[in-house]
Amino acid sequence: MCRSIKLLRRPEEPATHEEAAAAALQYVRKIGGFRAPSKANAAAYDLAVKEITEASERLLAALTVKR
Repeated sequence: MCRSIKLLRRPEEPATHEEAAAAALQYVRKIGGFRAPSKANAAAYDLAVKEITEASERLLAALTVKR
């Protein structure tokens, strides 16, 4: 795993929408293989980031933390 990936799941405070979106963008860049997509691929990148952000927020909201 990449060492520069920031942990988003913190029991004391939930990740913000901006943090989830930034993580999704990082993931899409890694998977897509490009830091910035071409104009032809921009819509696909944007949609992937949106969908991954939404899925990430659902996951984080559903997790339970034992204290």
